[in-house]
This record gives sequence, structure tokens and C-alpha cells, in this order.
Amino acid sequence: MSVSLDAAGFVLAGGQSSRMGTEKALIRLAGEPLVAHAVRILRQAGLTVQIAGARSPLHDFAPVVMDSEPDRGPLGGICAALAATSARRVVFIPVDMPLLPASLLAFLLEEAQAEKVVVTVPAIGGFAQTFPAVIDRAAQPWLCAALESGHRGCFSAYQAAAAGLKLAVKIVPVEQAVKDGRLARIEALPVESWFLNVNEPADLPRAEACLAGLRT
Repeated sequence: MSVSLDAAGFVLAGGQSSRMGTEKALIRLAGEPLVAHAVRILRQAGLTVQIAGARSPLHDFAPVVMDSEPDRGPLGGICAALAATSARRVVFIPVDMPLLPASLLAFLLEEAQAEKVVVTVPAIGGFAQTFPAVIDRAAQPWLCAALESGHRGCFSAYQAAAAGLKLAVKIVPVEQAVKDGRLARIEALPVESWFLNVNEPADLPRAEACLAGLRT
């Protein structure tokens, strides 16, 4: 899968995992830690991969970029990643979305390159999703200003960056892209399942069932 050389991928792995009850990145799904699934998705999309905001040793999976302060959530990881990379555009996925297809990430990156936008995200069922996200590195000052002001919501920070740069947050309807043939559908996996979050133990069997369907 070919993508721009001026792009990089980051796994966001700095959450507190409070609902899971243990370190989420190392929870095993289909025999592998969630972080391994996330790293593989980004690599399959043709991206170099690093891990941002890790709370535990994850260097065996990919290089780790630490947030300067712990427990600042995904936005803290995004700011740390943007400060550490020279890539023009950065693709971010959370560690707890193991069913994202690499083709979706490559498609979002193509959409981000086609127009002058600062952030590109998918929409499913008419609702914009915070992740996966393709973020132009020019957004860094506004995102970090939002973080430092205590407003850690990622989507509102995206909007602040767009306003500051006089650009747009591009929202791409996934179902329409599949219908139009611009994005390949995975036959055994409904589109809405791509965005399954493994946030608590009850989510693991659902994710396992989806992966089992892909293997049959």
C-alpha cells in the first residue's frame, strides 16, 4: 500500500485504562497485545510507526515518544508526537481500535492530501469520529495551546487549530466512500465494526468474534 513519504503513524497509548482494570496496551486479543495490532495496522498502511504517551514499556513494539507530563490523555500524546516528528502529516490511531483496516488509514491520508485541510477524520452513521485522524503538523501550536489551557477534548482542539489556520476539519463519510467504491469494504466485517473500541473486558469477546469472522 503506497502512501506519501511525508507522513508518519503514531499509536496513542497513554490512557489510564480505568475501565479495563489493567494496562490496555498489553491486553491480549487473538493471542497478541492490542499495541501489536495497532502497530501492524499502521505498518500495513505503509507508514513508519511510533508509539506516543505510553504508560508502560512498549519499546519492543515500536519506538516510544513520551508525553512531557503523564495522564494528559490522547491530546497530550498527539502534541508529543507532533513535536517529535518531521513528517508533514501524521496518522493517529488509539491502541484500543484493533479492527481498523489499513485501507481506511491510507484513504484518509489521500483525502487529507487532496485538499487544504488541517485535520481529516471519518464519520460513521452520520457522526464524526475523533480517531483515526490525519493531522497536519502545522496544527501543533493550536493543539498544544488547547492542552495547556486545560481543554483536553481532541475534537474541539482540532476545530481550534482549523480556525487558527483558516483551514478546515474534513469529515469523510465512510459508508458513502464504500458505496462509491472509493474505499474497499471488508466483506466479513460490517463498516461500523471497524470502529469498535476495546475499553472494558466485555469488549474483548466482541472483537475476538469479529477477528474470527475475518479468518474464516
